[in-house]
Amino acid sequence: MRIKELREDNDLKQRELADFLNCKQNTYQQYESEKRQIPIEALKKLAVFYNTSVDYLISRTDNKAPYSKKQINNML
Repeated sequence: MRIKELREDNDLKQRELADFLNCKQNTYQQYESEKRQIPIEALKKLAVFYNTSVDYLISRTDNKAPYSKKQINNML
């Protein structure tokens, strides 16, 4: 998962992302270390926040660009 890398690249603190996701800093730290599974709703919020796709966040793709509506429709 790339959420730690993205957070650090954007000079953000875990506390800031935890506040954004409305969770405790310790919970967010567990998401980053993959000790706790991150809820899909949190992944979706982070994808919008970082202007990327959930697939990029979970390392399913190396393409950082978000999917276009056309690409999404083709996946369905």
